Amino acid sequence: MAGTTTAPAAAVPRGLAGVVVTDTELGDVRGREGFYHYRQYSAVELARSRTFEDVWHLMVHGELPDAAGRAAFTARTARLRHLPDGVREALAGIARTGAPSGPLAGLRTALSLLGAARGFRPVYDLDAERRAEDALAACAAVPTLLTALHRLGQGLEPVEPRDDLAYAANYLYMLTGREAAPERVRAVEQYLISTVDHGFNASTFTARVVASTGADVAASLVAAVGALSGPLHGGAPSRALDTLDAIGTPERIDGWIRERVLAGERIMGFGHPVYRTEDPRSRMLRGIAEEFGGPLVSFAVEVERQVEAILAELKPGRELHTNVEFYAGVVMELCGLPREMFTPTFCAARVVGWSANILEQSADSKIIRPAARYVGPAPVRAVPVV
Repeated sequence: MAGTTTAPAAAVPRGLAGVVVTDTELGDVRGREGFYHYRQYSAVELARSRTFEDVWHLMVHGELPDAAGRAAFTARTARLRHLPDGVREALAGIARTGAPSGPLAGLRTALSLLGAARGFRPVYDLDAERRAEDALAACAAVPTLLTALHRLGQGLEPVEPRDDLAYAANYLYMLTGREAAPERVRAVEQYLISTVDHGFNASTFTARVVASTGADVAASLVAAVGALSGPLHGGAPSRALDTLDAIGTPERIDGWIRERVLAGERIMGFGHPVYRTEDPRSRMLRGIAEEFGGPLVSFAVEVERQVEAILAELKPGRELHTNVEFYAGVVMELCGLPREMFTPTFCAARVVGWSANILEQSADSKIIRPAARYVGPAPVRAVPVV
């Protein structure tokens, strides 16, 4: 249009590091303090004192429920765990076709199918109440989808969800076919709560970009799952545990770590792009692991001690500590989860944070549309004639 001008694009750091792109009421990460929160409540304190359903309610509705509210919300979300017949019938084919890639890859397809089967429509066309209903339905179904895909991939029949079990207990029940011990349920629940949300990480930002286009809830969640599947984001818990296996014994720690640090390799489970002090999630999960005790925990604590000392020596001036993935892997191993389900379990928690961000983003119809700086050959070049 004549007379219209476009503001010049501003240069920003690679990866948008430190760039504020929106306002949020959902939470924040204070990297220099080693603290993060969900809607003004310490996430670690929530993990220590409340249930997963409480935190889910907080993220979606903006407040912690009382006892009656918890019971009502728990019952409501439990009913949404059951899959439409068409989705349930398709899972065997999804699991069989995607067997080499695992449940997280299958979840992308299954979520798309779930959204279609439940009649999800673009959030742009919905009121706030219907958006929230779609988000709850998707979140409640994710553990059912993940555990069914895993079991089918192992040649086992899926286990139907139980409405009488809370979120974490039902997840473990659907995964194994039996009720887990209370201490394992609580440990997994605390892990799930601690990973519900964590600032504008890659998958959360991806979910909000898609939601900003007005797409449906399932489309936004599928995009987030795709971002989470990358090993630099959600794939590290099992890799951190693989590191412990590779080291093997305490006397091998120093040599194994030094060799890899000097070669410029990354030590999985250490360092974080935001925290400049100890990751509070790691601190909490180390405490949970130590309550279980045993050789694996003792070895992990010793590896942490030596790795931090070596990193301080070889990379002076940098604060490099364990991140959430290091002890998350230890805790999930102690609770009997197979390693291929570590990142899917992370997803079963983070889907709540993604959904809350999708709902917040969908209340603002402004599309997220950044610019790129062209650095190719100078135009204009004549098109060659063949």
